Amino acid sequence: MGRAYQVRASSMAATAAKRSALFMRASKEIYVAAKNGVPDPDSNLALRAAIDKYRALNVTREVIDRAVKKAQGNEVEAYAAGRYEAFGPGNCYLIVDTLTDNTNRALTDVRSSITKRGGKMGSVVFNFTEYGQLVFQGHDVSKIEEALILGDVDVQSVTLEEDVMEVLVAPTSFAQAKSVLSELGITSFISAEICLIPNETITLSGEDKALFEQLLDVLDELQDVQNVYHNVNLSK
Repeated sequence: MGRAYQVRASSMAATAAKRSALFMRASKEIYVAAKNGVPDPDSNLALRAAIDKYRALNVTREVIDRAVKKAQGNEVEAYAAGRYEAFGPGNCYLIVDTLTDNTNRALTDVRSSITKRGGKMGSVVFNFTEYGQLVFQGHDVSKIEEALILGDVDVQSVTLEEDVMEVLVAPTSFAQAKSVLSELGITSFISAEICLIPNETITLSGEDKALFEQLLDVLDELQDVQNVYHNVNLSK
């Protein structure tokens, strides 16, 4: 049927695989958050954060509700969290978090994905700092910064680029930061989670860039992968 059909079919399959992996990711994270506390987002901050995170990623209400109801039942799923550090193409830094019912599979899949693209496992976490990150549409940096400080939030930075505001806070202040922003009428976030942010970024080019982008695509489709952090500037 021709090369054009093959490319289109491959693209569609990749999109379907990524969407399936995203829904699996959301289901597991929301289930664990609900199971480890009260299965009510109004009383469980971790559950509320997980639901908000995946709503922002366009995960359907059906997937979210099913995960919460599953946690309310008697059935128990045993998921173990894992973290794998590595050097990727171009000697970039990678951290891959997993949540799985099969740790051997998770390790094998992550390691294989990285080594097949010229990377290797190794310690890199000291090149990252953990923050509470909130990204949303906005324009008044001074107003946001002042409200957060007055609200006893440990603010690390407030930056603005093309009407998109990024607020970084200490992880322990994440819930309080969301509360303060909510009082200002900010309840819709592009991203809102506790995450690892690189202390410095690098730019890749040529084969290294192609391999790195391929690696991100592969990791994005793995059923056990929850988060991938790296120090590559993807805007260049």
